Amino acid sequence: MLPLLLGGRTQVPESLIDTLQLDVETLPYNQKLLAWLRLQKAAGSQLILITAGSSSIAGRIAQHLNLFDQVLVANADGSSAGLRKRILLVQHFGEKGFDYVGAHKSSTAVFSAANNGHLVSDSQRKIQHTATLCNLITVFSKGNPPRLTSLLKAVRLHQWMKNFLVFVPYLAAHQVQSSLSGTIQTVLAFVVFGLTASSAYILNDLLDIEHDRHHSRKCRRPFAAGHLDLGLGWAMWPTLLVAAFVIALCLLPPIFTIVLACYFSLTIAYSLRLKQIVMLDVLGLAMLYTLRIIAGAVAVPVPLSFWLLAFSMFLFLSLAFIKRYGELYGALGAGIRDQIRGRGYYPEDMSIVSSLGTAAGYIAVLVLALYIQDKHTAELYATPEIIWSACPFLLYWISRAWLIAHRGEMHHDPIVFALKDRVSWIIGSLVIGVFLLARVMK
Repeated sequence: MLPLLLGGRTQVPESLIDTLQLDVETLPYNQKLLAWLRLQKAAGSQLILITAGSSSIAGRIAQHLNLFDQVLVANADGSSAGLRKRILLVQHFGEKGFDYVGAHKSSTAVFSAANNGHLVSDSQRKIQHTATLCNLITVFSKGNPPRLTSLLKAVRLHQWMKNFLVFVPYLAAHQVQSSLSGTIQTVLAFVVFGLTASSAYILNDLLDIEHDRHHSRKCRRPFAAGHLDLGLGWAMWPTLLVAAFVIALCLLPPIFTIVLACYFSLTIAYSLRLKQIVMLDVLGLAMLYTLRIIAGAVAVPVPLSFWLLAFSMFLFLSLAFIKRYGELYGALGAGIRDQIRGRGYYPEDMSIVSSLGTAAGYIAVLVLALYIQDKHTAELYATPEIIWSACPFLLYWISRAWLIAHRGEMHHDPIVFALKDRVSWIIGSLVIGVFLLARVMK
């Protein structure tokens, strides 16, 4: 039988290979293709893995899969990867002396020299083009969701809901009706924070890809699952970040750009290190939410209330603890007793995490109660005493959220839980209604 060549490529920049310590056991392999290769191997075909990328990764993949008789590396010489592969294969096997399995666009040059072709693609255009280059025998589906769906999932558009926090200072200052420019500034701040957050999410997914591939849920993220090329990710995150800062520099106050830079820096610090350090991780998460509120205040600008900062810091600290509690609950349910991968916690830390989290939530309500007695509150509200009614609503919501977490029914992101939870919407509406009533009722 003719040698069957499988073309491979490294999706990680060469300079980062040693840094990332790629775990070849968790790579998103095409299982249907692997099953077919095993059948070819059993039928006596000689299987060879050829790459124009990292010889180290190709060697480890070959060793892990235990399928290939040989690994060929087309060394860089300034020409395209596909041309280098073609030249190397023709030297070894001659023109039309091999069958080739490929997926990447660089495979075009190789297919034209192959006797038979086997393509991994969902693109009808690519399938038709490959059929003109060689005798196309088999087409394997990538099995990926639509590209647009994967892109939207990668930027986590649903997480932009968190950026509505930038509206809180503007609304709390009661200037919505008197300042159209303030509304426009706040909307711009929302968009800028969305772009920045998406950039940070993509960078985090790229840096954390090995941990994600070991995680039961995060392994389905677009880059970890192989639905999007890693090279695309390395191009996307700086593009989104530059767009955000250009808008901020051109259309928003300079101090907003400083707050935005602090937010992104803290996000990167969290992704790289803070999330692995006990307690600093939850404080970092709470600060990231609070920075959104600070940004909303400086974007308009409006006075930044001490009470608002204190309330948000304690409330979001409680939610951050809920997030960690959910991870520990899941690890315990999976039978894990050691330190959680990529975190500084052990499953037995659940009790202290729960205690600290509930305490932080109740302190947030205490801050709200003390705010009612502030002399400035009487200037903003006709009857500030009505705000007392919001306290039991918030106590109920925080207690209920922690009870759901203790039952193991909490969403991995408590903010997403609140956005999807009908009771949370009712409580939120009641709290807003209380503040509106306190403003107009005398």
